[in-house]
Amino acid sequence: MQNHITSYDVILASSSKRRHFLLNEMKIKFEILNPEIDEVFSKKLKKSSITDYLSIKKSEPFYKKLKKNQLLITCDTIVWYKNKALGKPLSQSEAVNMLKSLSNKMHKVYSSICLSTYEKQIVLNDETKVYFRKLKNSQIINYVKNHDVMDRAGAYGIQDYIGHIGIKRIEGSYNNVLGFPTCIFVEGLKKLNISL
Repeated sequence: MQNHITSYDVILASSSKRRHFLLNEMKIKFEILNPEIDEVFSKKLKKSSITDYLSIKKSEPFYKKLKKNQLLITCDTIVWYKNKALGKPLSQSEAVNMLKSLSNKMHKVYSSICLSTYEKQIVLNDETKVYFRKLKNSQIINYVKNHDVMDRAGAYGIQDYIGHIGIKRIEGSYNNVLGFPTCIFVEGLKKLNISL
């Protein structure tokens, strides 16, 4: 298989299937680690400050142990609505309520990528505006019952049913809403002098 980063062993500390998919699409070989951290943050943090903080926090179990030829990628994504962060729902009823609140409204999605090497660590983030049309309660309930919403910030995936029927338009990066803004990732590689 073609590998577009040959100078480093790439480690992705994320269990997100979307991030795995996008790195595979970019023809980058990587090893998967699962960071087990408590995703708690100060109420003083807003918007991308939250995702920046959490993406750095996810790197902490691994960062100091990196070897010279290793690149660690950690990420975080939130939905920002009414001056509040919507993370992953804790129950199906919470997921339903999240989607009801997003229906017929605009919200923002923030993702941050933290890139760590033996010598350096940088964080980059991106913002996308997402516009939902009005959703029927039956559509929301059907979606929550039949899709894996518990693993998704804001209780939805742009790439599946609710995205197809409910999202009118977006302003910004589609991959950012998936949880891995690939253009920002490439910018970060350039800052680390890693060629793709």
